[in-house]
Amino acid sequence: MLTLKGELVCLRALEPEDLLFLEEVENNESLWEVSATQVPFSRFILRKYLENSHVDIYEAKQLRLAIVSQETQKPLGFIDLFDFDPAHRRAGVGIVIASSKMRQKGFALESLKLLTNYAITHLKLHQLYANIPEDNLPSRKLFEKAGFVQVGTKIDWILVDGTYKNEILYQLIKHVY
Repeated sequence: MLTLKGELVCLRALEPEDLLFLEEVENNESLWEVSATQVPFSRFILRKYLENSHVDIYEAKQLRLAIVSQETQKPLGFIDLFDFDPAHRRAGVGIVIASSKMRQKGFALESLKLLTNYAITHLKLHQLYANIPEDNLPSRKLFEKAGFVQVGTKIDWILVDGTYKNEILYQLIKHVY
């Protein structure tokens, strides 16, 4: 699908061979703060998740795509649509580039732009949104570069190591895009 191919990355459906990479990402405790994860996932549970990843977004209310390097054809991370709401034509967006060495090289920005185009063109969404911890400046800059606008702050929204953090709400509205 041309909509999901860029110069640096392509976005593709999850494959059974993504299991070990998925396990590595989902069980990376440094990412749990942004994913609202509290406990590790077993390989069994992740295998079941992969087996059901083909379920239509209208039924599952979410879509996870692998971010794959065009150069190496290896997965770099994942990008998700979640809380898909077809009645109001909106969804949340989450993205992760697994290796810190691969961040800030344009992979996430291109992935976000590809997903945004896909969501508007094929899913006919009116808006996308992202919830980002206030102190996650790289993610905030990423979404701003992609055209998302800060529309609010959720005060003391996330509890991390006994300290509350604010969370910033970003939106991208179709007619502004």
